[in-house]
Amino acid sequence: MSGPVKLSRYVESSLFRQDFTASLVVFLVALPLCVGVAVASGVPAEIGLITGIVGGIVTGLLPGSSLQVSGPAAGLTVLVYEAVQEFGLPVLGVIVLATGLLQLVMGTLRWGRWFRAISVAVVEGMLAGIGLVLIAGQLYSMAGAKAPETGIDKITGLPELLADSVGSSGARASLLLGAGTIAVLVLWKHLPAKVRVVPGPLAAVALAVLVSLGFSLPVAEVEVQGLVDSVQPPGLGEFGELGSLALLSTILAFTLIASAESLFSAAAVDRLHDGPRTHYDKELMAQGVGNTICGILGALPMTAVIVRSAANVQAGARTKASRVMHGVWLLLFAALLPAALGIIPIPALAGVLVHAGFKLIPLQGLRSLWREHRSEAVILVVTAVAIVAINMFEGVLIGLALAVAKTAWEASHVRLEIIDKGAGPVQAHLTGNATFLRLPKILDSLESLPQDRPVELDLSQVHHLDHACRTALENWAERHSDTDTEPVKVTARA
Repeated sequence: MSGPVKLSRYVESSLFRQDFTASLVVFLVALPLCVGVAVASGVPAEIGLITGIVGGIVTGLLPGSSLQVSGPAAGLTVLVYEAVQEFGLPVLGVIVLATGLLQLVMGTLRWGRWFRAISVAVVEGMLAGIGLVLIAGQLYSMAGAKAPETGIDKITGLPELLADSVGSSGARASLLLGAGTIAVLVLWKHLPAKVRVVPGPLAAVALAVLVSLGFSLPVAEVEVQGLVDSVQPPGLGEFGELGSLALLSTILAFTLIASAESLFSAAAVDRLHDGPRTHYDKELMAQGVGNTICGILGALPMTAVIVRSAANVQAGARTKASRVMHGVWLLLFAALLPAALGIIPIPALAGVLVHAGFKLIPLQGLRSLWREHRSEAVILVVTAVAIVAINMFEGVLIGLALAVAKTAWEASHVRLEIIDKGAGPVQAHLTGNATFLRLPKILDSLESLPQDRPVELDLSQVHHLDHACRTALENWAERHSDTDTEPVKVTARA
C-alpha cells in the first residue's frame, strides 16, 4: 500500500482523532513549560520553544519509545543556567551538540540498556537535588530578585528574601502572583473533570496573565525577540572551548543526566500503557539526534519529559503521531503568535517551575525507602545534599560512588565458622565472597584463635577470594605456623 493511501486512511480513522486530541493536550502542557524552563535557564523564551519543536517533530518521528514526549526539562534547568553563566550562551550550542553526539555513540554501542543499571536511589537523589536548587532559585524569580550563585546560598538567603519582599510593594505583588500560580496548580487536580480538560500549567499561567493585566501589577514579563532571531548556531570560535576541562566535565554531566532522565522516563511511561515497549538503545539515539540538532540551532538540551509523556498517554494517544503534531502546534504558535509570550508574567512561570521542582522530590518514596532499604535512602539523601552543597556533576559522582561501594559491600557476604572441640586442631570454615571489605573482620577472628593449637582453614566453600584476602590469609598462616605448632592446613576450592 502506498504512503499517501496509508496516510489518507489514518486521517480518516478513529486512531487519528485520538492522536489529534492528545497532541493538543500535550501542546497546552508543553507551551508554558518550554517558556518557563528557558526563562529559568537564563536564555530567551523562544529557545525553549525551539527545543520543544525539535523534540516533537524530529525526535518524535524516530523509533525508540512511541508515546514518550521530549523537550526542554526542568531537571536540566540548574545545569543549563550554570553553564550559561560560566561559558556564555554561544557555547551552550557546543555543549548540547557534543551531548547529542555522545548519545549517538552510546546508542550505537548499545549502552542504552545499561542506564537501567544505574541505582534508582542515585537518579532520584539527582532529581531531588535538582528540585531543591530549582525551587530555591525560582523563589527569587517569583520575588523579582536576583538569585545567589550557589545552591547553599540560594537556600540560606531565603529568609532575607522574604523579609525584603514584605517591605517592597513590587516584590510583594510579584511573590503573591507566583504563590497564586502554585495554588492553582495544587488545587487544579481537585476540580471537576470538565474543568480539568484544560491542563493545569496553562490554566495557572493564563489566570496569572489576566490578574497581572487586570490589576496592572508591577511585575516582570517575558522578553520577546522572535523565533528566527533566537536561532544562534555556535561559531567556530566557540568550539575552541572544548579544550577546557571544565567544559568537558559539563558535557559529561549533560550527557549522563539527560540520558538517565530520558531512559528512566521511558521505563515509567511503559508502565502507563500496554502498547509497544521502549527500545532503549534506539531511544538513546533518538535523543542524540534531537540534541545534535538543538546544538546546531543553539537551543536548550532536550530530554524525555515525564509530565508531557504522562499527559500524552492519559489523553489517549496511540501512536507517535501525537507527539509529532504537538511539535507542529508549538512551531505554529512560535511563528504566528510570538507577541503572546510578551504578556506572560515571569513570576507565574517561576511558580510553574517551583511546582515542578516539588514533584522532582520523592518524599513519599523516601519514606518507604527508609523503612525497607535504609542504605538506598542514605544514598538518595547524600546525592541530593551533595548536589545542593557542591554542584551537579560532583554530586552525581558522589552518589554513584556510594552506590558502587554499597553494592561491593553487599556482594562481599562472607561467614567464618570456628569449630573448637577442645582437643585436636581448631577448624575454621570460610564461606561466601571474601574481599578486602570484609578482611578486618576475618583477620580479627583468625588472630583470636589459640596460638598453641593447630588450625585447619577450609576455603573450599569460598566463591571468590580477592588478592588482598589471599595475601592476608597466607601471611596469617605463616605467622601462626611460626609459633611451634603444626603448620596451618589450608583446604582450597577445587
